[in-house]
Formats: sequence, structure tokens, C-alpha cells
Amino acid sequence: MENALTIQQVAERTGLTVHTLRYYERVGLMDHVARASNGHRRYTENDLDWISFLQCLRATNMPIAEMKQFFNLAQLGKTNYTERRQLLELHAKRMRDQLEQIQKTMAYLDKKVAYYRKKESELLQQTGELRTQ
Repeated sequence: MENALTIQQVAERTGLTVHTLRYYERVGLMDHVARASNGHRRYTENDLDWISFLQCLRATNMPIAEMKQFFNLAQLGKTNYTERRQLLELHAKRMRDQLEQIQKTMAYLDKKVAYYRKKESELLQQTGELRTQ
């Protein structure tokens, strides 16, 4: 297992905790990671690629159950590209819908901020006029 990384090295490289890496394996989000003769986990570049993909999915709030569904499909091999694509497309659609809602909310907040800036400016103007009288 040349160039294999320890769990600590993977944690440092990915920013995940050792606990999270073990959890991903325990709940079925990863293949069983190879072990050295002493029983310690040894991660490959393929493992790191998969972990990066899992991080992407988690960053987009994909539920663990859907992540497991995708992993299980991937384990079956090349026969289900369509199902995997559809799962990712559905998630991407939810992300776009969420983004649209966030953009609407941001526009509303921006209007409120502008309103209060205007009110502050008017108040400062009024208090300045009162002082000069």
C-alpha cells in the first residue's frame, strides 16, 4: 500500500475529524478502508476522491440517506449511471430552488436595509436642523 495515508493524515488533509471518517465508514458511506498489518486504516487516493465527493454532498445538505443510496448504486457498478445521474439531478434541482429562495430573501433584506439607512439619514438631518435653530 504505497502512498497510503493514515486516518490522521486524511483528517488533516480533508478537514474532517477522525470521528467523521470512521462514521462514514460505519454507516455505509465508504468501502471498508484497507488496513495495514497492525490493523490501522490506510487510505488511498481513490478514498480521498470519494471523501471529497461526500464533503461536496454534505456541503449541499444532501441527507445521509441519499448519500448512502448513491453509494449503494455506485457499488453496483456501471449498470446504473442513469439512476445516479437522476439522484444528483434531483438534488441539484432542490439546491437551485433553495438558491432562488435565498436570493428572494436577500433582495427583501436589502430593501429593508435601504429603508433603515434612509430613515437614519432623515433622522440625522432632522436632529442637525434642530441643533442649528
